[in-house]
Amino acid sequence: MTPFAYTKAADAKSAMEAGAAAGTEFIAGGTNVVDLLRLGVARPARLVDLNALPWDKIEKTADGGLRIGALVKNSDLAWYPDVRERYPVLAEALLAGASAQLRNMASVGGNLLQRTRCGYFRDVGVAACNKRAPGSGCAAMDGYVRMHAVLGGSDQCIAAHPSDMCVALVALDAIVHVQGPNGERTVPVGEFHVLPGAHPEVETVLARGELVTGVTIPATALSTRSAYVKARDRASYAFALASAAAALHLEGSVIRDARVALGGVGTKPWRSKEAEQALVGQPAKRDVFEQAAAAALKGAHTRRGNEFKVVLAQRVLVRALERAGGMA
Repeated sequence: MTPFAYTKAADAKSAMEAGAAAGTEFIAGGTNVVDLLRLGVARPARLVDLNALPWDKIEKTADGGLRIGALVKNSDLAWYPDVRERYPVLAEALLAGASAQLRNMASVGGNLLQRTRCGYFRDVGVAACNKRAPGSGCAAMDGYVRMHAVLGGSDQCIAAHPSDMCVALVALDAIVHVQGPNGERTVPVGEFHVLPGAHPEVETVLARGELVTGVTIPATALSTRSAYVKARDRASYAFALASAAAALHLEGSVIRDARVALGGVGTKPWRSKEAEQALVGQPAKRDVFEQAAAAALKGAHTRRGNEFKVVLAQRVLVRALERAGGMA
């Protein structure tokens, strides 16, 4: 671990001013940042602690939705009564992530900014990683890719996005609140993370000095009929091989609206509009769900070692749709 300066931000203004300087990183729960510091992947000159900022509350919005502060802990959000009752997909996704001890530390903002678990990115002994060292190449292209993405990759990077929470937020049409030197703005969560393209080192739309202050989840007809299903190597503290968040608005047995998002298979939390189009107007039954799952993975690009993810993702999506539709 390289030496760094450590300060605690007294307010948002001082945090943003510190963040505008090159070499500054922020820490909240620290569960991901501390990992990367120990591995030597993150080498900030200065680490700014945000925990004194007043962003640790969950509040109802005027339209009946929820505003969730960026410093709310994952465990507090997962067990919040309104989340469990009205947004089950979010509670299930949060409880599927990490361990109870880590969820007690991890923050909502930190989860949004979680870095990939790609072994080549996390191993500083591997020179070729465009995400860590732009222009150096991508060792995964000819390497071990069992955990890597089959959707949204480029010839520069195929690292999978690791978050469970973000997949659920995409299915819930969440909005990310951002504050920076130029004021406040909002970003739909589906647009917050960016595809690797030619610049895998750019992972979100945040500009230097900008901070995530919170997330708003709207009240919709979709949220209560929602579910999250995750396939992984072991029952706890394992990242998704494939996961799915599904939310359905049913009138009788007919699907009037749908949201579908995938995890573990995309370079960002992956919304599938193709699957949604295959669902809307159709009866909520297994063969329709299977057609939607096939549509969701139609554009997959596999490499030797991760071909299984296509079928696995289709199966977890069908299961999530069955649960959201009350069939399982």
